[in-house]
Amino acid sequence: MSSLENIHPTFGQLLGRKAKETLLKQRGLVVWLYGLSGSGKSTLANALERLLHGEGFFTQVLDGDNIRSGLNSNLGFSDDDRRENIRRIAEVAKLFANAGAVTIASFICPRNELRAMAREIVGPEDFIEVYVECSFETCEGRDVKGLYAKAKAGEVSQFTGKDSVFEPPEPSEAADLILNTDEQGESESLEQLYRAVHPRLALPKS
Repeated sequence: MSSLENIHPTFGQLLGRKAKETLLKQRGLVVWLYGLSGSGKSTLANALERLLHGEGFFTQVLDGDNIRSGLNSNLGFSDDDRRENIRRIAEVAKLFANAGAVTIASFICPRNELRAMAREIVGPEDFIEVYVECSFETCEGRDVKGLYAKAKAGEVSQFTGKDSVFEPPEPSEAADLILNTDEQGESESLEQLYRAVHPRLALPKS
């Protein structure tokens, strides 16, 4: 019974996206933040959500650790599992965007092919790719979750940036925005992020 020939989507029968966006007075969007653990992704995602919420926007943050504790709790950190992790969350982000929500995703998302897949699933017109750039050494110095110390002690395997590769955007123009948190603080990074996102939230004039 799992064959695709027995699946009959009803997308065309459902209440459309335009009606939901009109109700919310905003355009649905996916802001895809990625970078090394400790680079500042979650901090910026939370700060952006609070800023937009304060202006009356309907938002939803999808955070890597939160998703792995629930929806993707059955996945590990092999290449295949990382790919499935990103595939699932991109599909969820697309659902939120189609419901008119400003959806802020925060994931390590270490490979260019994974980011390209997420953009394709969501749709390029609804996708803002934001690379939160920060060196391994700086992230290790912050070690906000204690993961770098565990990885150094051999207690965490397949650790991104150490045992498992992290690819910066290639070419760099593949990212819509690069925030270098090595060189600038949270407030400056948040301001740049807000300026990139806010103009995309307005409904088109009829």
